[in-house]
Amino acid sequence: MAVVSYVIAGSEATGGAGIQADLRTFEQCETYGVGTITCIVSFDPTNGWAHRFVPVESTVIADQIEAATAAHEPAVVKIGMLGTPATISTVATALTARPWQHVVVDPVLICKGQEPGAALDTDNALCSEILPLATVVTPNLFEASTLAGMESIDSVEDLERAARRIADLGPKYVVVKGGVGLPGDDAVDLLFDGTTITVLREPKVGEERVSGAGCTFAAVITAELAKGAEVVDAVRTAKQFTHDGILGRVGSHAPFDAVWNRPPTRR
Repeated sequence: MAVVSYVIAGSEATGGAGIQADLRTFEQCETYGVGTITCIVSFDPTNGWAHRFVPVESTVIADQIEAATAAHEPAVVKIGMLGTPATISTVATALTARPWQHVVVDPVLICKGQEPGAALDTDNALCSEILPLATVVTPNLFEASTLAGMESIDSVEDLERAARRIADLGPKYVVVKGGVGLPGDDAVDLLFDGTTITVLREPKVGEERVSGAGCTFAAVITAELAKGAEVVDAVRTAKQFTHDGILGRVGSHAPFDAVWNRPPTRR
């Protein structure tokens, strides 16, 4: 049987991020991708590419999860953008209803289409209901500083401090992604397994963020874990894969490029 990689996340209409990037990455990692849509984000090209955010009804999300898990019985799931406290509660209930070998959480904390109060409620619900279920959580600098209660993260030492604080929220492994946000020539990520710190480095590819990098990173971890890899090895593979995808990125009429691991040229 095919190895199944499963994702519960939002749809992003340009294809650069969200469940579109996840499913594309699962296929590139030679696994069979299955997805449940939690919300729909469609940037507004007539308003500075601002977010337009529409949540999917909780019962519809629950129905999707029921069908996907009954058909394929996935052992590993990636959690991406959930978007509302109601969605978070629905997903948390579904996660605890069956055994999982691994749960990978890409903690998308806010969407610019949400009001600040709603965003805070969503952040708090994610911390209390989802993070304790996670094998691996993969916050970027903003997400990590929010989760860790730090004003900023400006160094590798700060990455470690944040990772240790986030680990106290329940996940077994924490990967804090420095990306282009830390000074220096390298994009630095830090993995904390509860005991050991592992620092991963790749040369920066410019100084601009690339859409879908975080989604891709967590999706590779998910696919590699589904294939039986250990967490540290899966994170290393994700780091290299994402770096290569930033090198091969694709442009569009949107004001941002998107990660793309270009397929090999056929002869």
